[in-house]
Amino acid sequence: MKKVLLTTTAVVFTAGYASAGDMSMSGAIKLTYGSFGTGELAGATVDDFASEADLDIAATSAGGNISMSGTLELDESGTAAGPVTISTGALTFTYDKNDMGALAVASTKASSSATVWDGEADNYGDYSVAFSAGGVGVTYTRDQETSDNVMAVTYAAGDLSLSLTSIDETNGPTDTTLAGGGAAHTYGSGDVKTTIGATYVTGPYTIAISGDDQDDQDWDASVAMASGDTTITVAADETEMMSVGIAYTNGAMTLSARQEFNNPNSADDETEFGLSYTEGALTFGANYDSGQAGHFGDEAELLLSAGYTDGDVTIAAKGTDRDEMEVSVTFAF
Repeated sequence: MKKVLLTTTAVVFTAGYASAGDMSMSGAIKLTYGSFGTGELAGATVDDFASEADLDIAATSAGGNISMSGTLELDESGTAAGPVTISTGALTFTYDKNDMGALAVASTKASSSATVWDGEADNYGDYSVAFSAGGVGVTYTRDQETSDNVMAVTYAAGDLSLSLTSIDETNGPTDTTLAGGGAAHTYGSGDVKTTIGATYVTGPYTIAISGDDQDDQDWDASVAMASGDTTITVAADETEMMSVGIAYTNGAMTLSARQEFNNPNSADDETEFGLSYTEGALTFGANYDSGQAGHFGDEAELLLSAGYTDGDVTIAAKGTDRDEMEVSVTFAF
């Protein structure tokens, strides 16, 4: 009788767990050799081995009219809670402390007084509320420590899309630390502006224009024409800078090029080229951007990369014009 009771109890608990929702795990193990910097920060002076291990445990509940999901993230540096999302109907609430991308300011990696930038923006928004129905989308993102916020409204009807974004980063983040660790960093304020935009598609042409309400009003306008595998884009902005870009795709290969003209400082005119090739398990990429001179890592002026995937294992290599190299082997599960 005791064995029957224990078995029955186990079945009840199992059924209750199964009805609560779904759970999944994913992760990766990576071994890297080399040294890569980021932004204006050079990497280590000596190439060496480094390893990473990541595991994400995700759970989702959708048994009724309200669905909820969350993730526990574990890696070599510790554990953290991933985003928590609650949805019902057209409304979605998301909480992800200091990781909502709508609010972000540039930071330094070494110290608050450093003049070398890591090229990465620090997100600091904490939560968002989003609504989407009938072609209308509204998203409100807020930082709970400073009350900095972003309101974005979009509307789409046929070939026409409209947008309005109002951002207030008066205070900047106050509860984040430097990318390299250490004491809290004084970031200062970011943008305070409202930007409106419109995009219209007619035949092979896509016309886009946007502008904001700052004292020195910024605006951007572009026209893109698609013809077969080729797309040509002409753009301009408030500085009277003009640019022409072309993109071409043929099977496994994609080519792109872009040139800027008439920048206020002619030395800032950028030349960009890109090449990517994917054939089965093999990938190759080459990117050049004259505007990235003096940068390191993935933001370098010239970046070459190659990869090969065999089942769940990927072997990748990349190098830059700053004599950087990195080779990695990654197992994803």
